[in-house]
Formats: sequence, C-alpha cells, structure tokens
Amino acid sequence: MMSDLLVWVHSVLATTPQRWLELTSSLPEELLTMAPLEGEWSAAACLQHLVDTERAVFPVRVQAILEGKESFPAFNPEQEGTSSGIRSPQELAAEFARLRESALKIFDKVTPADLAKGSRHRELGAVTMSELLHEWAGHDLMHTVQAERALMQPFIRGCGAWQVYFQDHIARK
Repeated sequence: MMSDLLVWVHSVLATTPQRWLELTSSLPEELLTMAPLEGEWSAAACLQHLVDTERAVFPVRVQAILEGKESFPAFNPEQEGTSSGIRSPQELAAEFARLRESALKIFDKVTPADLAKGSRHRELGAVTMSELLHEWAGHDLMHTVQAERALMQPFIRGCGAWQVYFQDHIARK
C-alpha cells in the first residue's frame, strides 16, 4: 500500500471538491443547511469545516514536514473554525475547490522518500507524513459521508416502513 499511497490520496483529494461542487449546485440550500439533529453538523457545516482545514491544517502541516519543522499546532474546529452561516453552500464549494487546487500543488511536492519524515503534533505526539496523508484523505471522506448522512435524514424520516433499511443511518441522540 505504501507505494500506492500518493496515488490513492491524490485521487481522493482531487475528487472531493468535484463532489461538493455537484452537491451544492444540485441540492436546495435548505437541505444542505439542515442539521440532522440539534447540535450536529449540516452538510454545509461539514463543507465549512473542510474549507477551514484546507486553509489552516493539512497543506500547512504537509509543508511543515517537508521543511523539517519540529512541530505544528493542533486545530480545534470549535475555537478556530468559521461560522457555517457566512456564505452560501455554493460559494463555500467554490472556495474549497480553489483552496484544494493550491493544496494539491503542495501535495505534489511529496515524494515516496518523504513519507517516513515526521514532525510533532502538539497534542498527538510524533506523526509521519504517511500518517498525515492517510488522515487527510480519511478526513475528506469522513466529512463527506457525514454530510451525506445529514442529507439523508429528512428522506429517512419520511419513508415509512422502509426506515427498517436505514437503521445504521438514522440520526439519534
């Protein structure tokens, strides 16, 4: 897998903005901004978080490891994130696509020899470039799945007897 890691991660990172551009151009804003339950993130809030981490986390950390920096700070989305109500989902998706394009230029500097290089995450301890890239791709997919789960909720609630097929996806407190 290590030899495929750069290809796999690049594939995920290059695909995510297109998925979001499609979702936000196709779905009504009301659905995109609807939280599945009080206190949970809507699809738009998930997208805002991806924008925040694209600005302040992943490309910054990749660059830090490439430059041999000893450490980088943790990121707390509750304290350092942006309010999800600032812009429309379509604007957020366009911004995410622009940020990701720049981030991929940084990502493309990573070579297989860089995968073992590391730094120190101020909360988690020692991390390698390989681990960071796994986290970045997994983070993209996790929050896209989380967003799609949020989008599913009004449909699950309204499907009557078919709810039995959605047991693993029903938002519960």
